[in-house]
Amino acid sequence: MADKFSLQGKCAIVTGAAGGIGGAIVRAFRDAGAKVAGVDLDAAKMRADLAIGCDVSSESETRQAVERAVQAFGALHVLVNAAATRDPTASVTELDLAAWNRVFAVNVGGAYLMSRWAIPHIARAGGGSIIHIASQLGTVGTAGRVAYCATKGALITMAKAMAVDHAAQKIRVNTLSPGAVETERMLRFGTMEKAREVLGPKHLVNRLGQPEEIAAAALFLAADAASFMTGANLLVDGGYNAI
Repeated sequence: MADKFSLQGKCAIVTGAAGGIGGAIVRAFRDAGAKVAGVDLDAAKMRADLAIGCDVSSESETRQAVERAVQAFGALHVLVNAAATRDPTASVTELDLAAWNRVFAVNVGGAYLMSRWAIPHIARAGGGSIIHIASQLGTVGTAGRVAYCATKGALITMAKAMAVDHAAQKIRVNTLSPGAVETERMLRFGTMEKAREVLGPKHLVNRLGQPEEIAAAALFLAADAASFMTGANLLVDGGYNAI
């Protein structure tokens, strides 16, 4: 069974690799035997086999990032789209068009662009796995997060369509939707303790998630253990959606 969770001999790209969740996924994949290229605006913060500075909303930069990874590793088997921008707290009537477009350009456009360039290489390698990191807020609404909710919902449906399009190429496409996780983004509450106090009770487990818990689910989706899973949305949200 352990072999089902191995990524030995596999090559992966993880965007948002300088963040809490993306960084944890990089570590989990490397521990499982994969070579990993981290992609993020802040290359200095990444701890990967290859660190690539990249704006995922840029067509040219994403193409170059994928080509660099393939040139370095010789192949590509797994893509994780974990990059996301800080979204403004606003309703539709409060959010200006430029801010709305920026959130979509990174959260959805980045996943589209990285997938566009990665898919031919994954197909050439005989197939593999693409994982979009969505959110529990991709399936429910919450106040002041209209742009974020919209983009995460888009990723969930996008993965289903991609799964249909690329099944014949043996490429599985899924979304992974975390609940609230203890990362730097939680500091919008002022302190992590305040974030735990406010958000913890919204989850049935009465706490926030840890990046490593999300990374474990990403490893499952990337590995052969999930070979019968595509077009799915895996909720790892501490029961948030059950309430």
